[in-house]
Amino acid sequence: MKHVTLTTTLALFASAAVADPAVVEDATAKKSGDSWSISVTLSHGDTGWEDYADGWRVLSPEGTELGLRVLLHPHVNEQPFTRSQSGIVIPDALDHVMIEARTFTEGWGGELFRLDLR
Repeated sequence: MKHVTLTTTLALFASAAVADPAVVEDATAKKSGDSWSISVTLSHGDTGWEDYADGWRVLSPEGTELGLRVLLHPHVNEQPFTRSQSGIVIPDALDHVMIEARTFTEGWGGELFRLDLR
C-alpha cells in the first residue's frame, strides 16, 4: 500500500513540475459603439498539436465570462503572439476586466491579467 501511495505522489509531483500555463503578456481594449475589441498577447511553450495555448477569455472582476477567443492551432514559431476579438459587451459600470489564458493540456489557469478600461 505504501508503494502505491509513493508512486501516486511522485506522479502528481511530476505532473505539477511540467505544468506550463499560457501567460498573458499584454492586452489592450478599444471601444466601438456598444462593444469592445480586445487584443491579447500570449506566450506559451507551444510544442505542436499536443500542447498549445488554445484560447483566452475576458472576465468581469467577479468572474463572469464576457468574451472568449478560441485559438485553433499552435503557434510554435510565433511567440509571443497577439490575437483580437471584437464584439465583446462589457457593462459600462466596469472600469477593468480580467484576462485568463487556456492551454490544450492544462485548461484555464495561470495568473489573471488586469486590463484597465478607462
